[in-house]
Amino acid sequence: MNSAVTYLFVPGDRPERFEKALGSGADRIIIDLEDAVRPERKAEARAGLVEADIDWSRVVVRINDAASPHFAADLDCVASAPAAAFMLPKAETTESLTAVRQAAGRKVELLPQIETARGLDRLQTLLAVPDVRRAAFGHLDFALDLGAAPDWDALALVRSELVLRSRLAGAEAPIDSVTPDIKDTDKLRLESETARRFGFGGKLLIHPAQVATVALAFAPSPAECDWAERVLAALAEGGAGAVAVDGKMVDKPVEDAARRILARAGRTTGLADA
Repeated sequence: MNSAVTYLFVPGDRPERFEKALGSGADRIIIDLEDAVRPERKAEARAGLVEADIDWSRVVVRINDAASPHFAADLDCVASAPAAAFMLPKAETTESLTAVRQAAGRKVELLPQIETARGLDRLQTLLAVPDVRRAAFGHLDFALDLGAAPDWDALALVRSELVLRSRLAGAEAPIDSVTPDIKDTDKLRLESETARRFGFGGKLLIHPAQVATVALAFAPSPAECDWAERVLAALAEGGAGAVAVDGKMVDKPVEDAARRILARAGRTTGLADA
């Protein structure tokens, strides 16, 4: 699976919503067997999942955590569901991720969801498990684990740690947690833009109406793209001499930032990469 920005949850016991979720514009959908499904409907959800006729290349399945009584049955489901990726909530051990990988019996992407202090403490070992490319954050459970408020200020350090440790492990930028208030578009936009500023590479969503706002928030703005193109154009014209754009000197970190912006926007300047 290529890097994705928008990950939309859909309840695992609502198979009639799978296709609609795939048509929402989200990069990936997450068919949820965990929080979105009541205990008495878990078996029904697993049965419906493996029978679904959908584009599995864009599907992540979130199973129940390793301490759950449903974990073993979910592993059986993993072996039958042709999803491209599986998310493990409350990930804390390499053994639990390896169990999911072995249950799949094929190459799949694994997404550990960091929802506890212990999971964050062990993040670098979790990211070292084969087929793990990035982690996802679950701020509601993390706040509960800490006894903290689930707001941005209370968990800012945790988010920074998640981004920093992902970078140290050589992993892709992590996926930020959900914004639960479906109707508050301003809050969704602010939290998405802040997550991007913190260094996150994507966000979990709980409603199709959130997709466009989040995608826009994570995409480079026209002004950023214009600046990046002017930086690289100035470098191409400047030769070996010092180059300034908007009155500021352009050094290697500035050049790299400009290239990264254009890469995220899917643009090219025709200039050779450094």
